[in-house]
Amino acid sequence: MNIFLQFYKSLFSPKDIALFRHQGIGKTILYVFFLTLLSALPTVFYSGSAIINGLNAIDETIDSNLPDFEIAEGQLHTEEEVPVTLNKNNFTIIVDSTGAVDPSVLSESGNTIALLKNEVYILAEGQEQSYPYTLLTSGTLTKNDLSDFLASAESLMPIIIPLIAIVIYIFAAGIRFIEISLLALAGLLIKKALAKKLEYRHLWRMSAYSITLPAIFFTIMSALQTTVQNGAIINWFVSLIILLLSIKEVPSHSSK
Repeated sequence: MNIFLQFYKSLFSPKDIALFRHQGIGKTILYVFFLTLLSALPTVFYSGSAIINGLNAIDETIDSNLPDFEIAEGQLHTEEEVPVTLNKNNFTIIVDSTGAVDPSVLSESGNTIALLKNEVYILAEGQEQSYPYTLLTSGTLTKNDLSDFLASAESLMPIIIPLIAIVIYIFAAGIRFIEISLLALAGLLIKKALAKKLEYRHLWRMSAYSITLPAIFFTIMSALQTTVQNGAIINWFVSLIILLLSIKEVPSHSSK
């Protein structure tokens, strides 16, 4: 059975998921990478858009509107005693060296770029990204330096965006493998309760396919920029239910 048919079957058929326990681990790992690719696409798209739009908004305002600032030793320094807020091209630009602005509050706003005390925060098209200054520079960065950097960065976007996409994908894949491993551990308890002769390797393969339905659901929600309340709980609950139904499909007398 090819990977696309497995994907289709995994959306609704615990019986087929139970059969997938027989396949090689290499094919299962390939499926996890495939599923991760699908689920990461909205994040990659919106993150790329956020960075491009953010760079354009800052570049248009940095010389004439932003106050002078300096980033040194991982912190933002200005002469302003209160946060400075500007609006440009449907973006809100905030410069705050006082620490008064809480990033959690910004998540409720629209498109926003915030130079905060210890990090730069970007919210665009419903996607949040934050980067500590220590990740951006190990030295000193001034407003003029940032202006020159933005001019160079804009020309490098065809290279930078794919690199960011790769980083997002690798991180998402790592989280996905951890999720599957934990789900398989929960499967050990389920198979014991159901008296099924399954080993961890079988449960790991079944878990990899059991996460398909919730993964695609949250991918669609992400593409629609829709927040799902208690998403983590829903994700684990649905995955566990599908794994439970799949384990029940395994004959009690054999794990092979």
